[in-house]
Amino acid sequence: GESRGSPQQLAERYADLAASHSEALRQREEREWHNARLRQENARLRLENRRLRRENRCLFRQALLGPGPDKPPADPGEEAEALRAQLGRLQEKHRRALRHLRRCRAAGGPEASGAEEGDLDELLLEEDEQP
Repeated sequence: GESRGSPQQLAERYADLAASHSEALRQREEREWHNARLRQENARLRLENRRLRRENRCLFRQALLGPGPDKPPADPGEEAEALRAQLGRLQEKHRRALRHLRRCRAAGGPEASGAEEGDLDELLLEEDEQP
């Protein structure tokens, strides 16, 4: 039969193929090792995520329910101060919303048309009467 190259060329091609094959195997092993590491990290992060969700739910429940029977009640002074601060923030938001409604009403904007006219008049009157 016909020769497809000299024995030296065939040996070089075989060596190249063997080297390519070895490199492909090395890269595959490296990818598998890296993927295994990523799977472990993913599992660790899932567990951490679950723990944080449980902790979050617990903290949220505590905030909603207040201190339990085994915990002393919060300092009334601190609680009152926190409630005053919250009330102040809510009142400021209310004032800003009313100013916005007034501007919308003056401009004839769509925000004013969505509110009941009587309710808006009542809110605006209440705001004007407050010190």
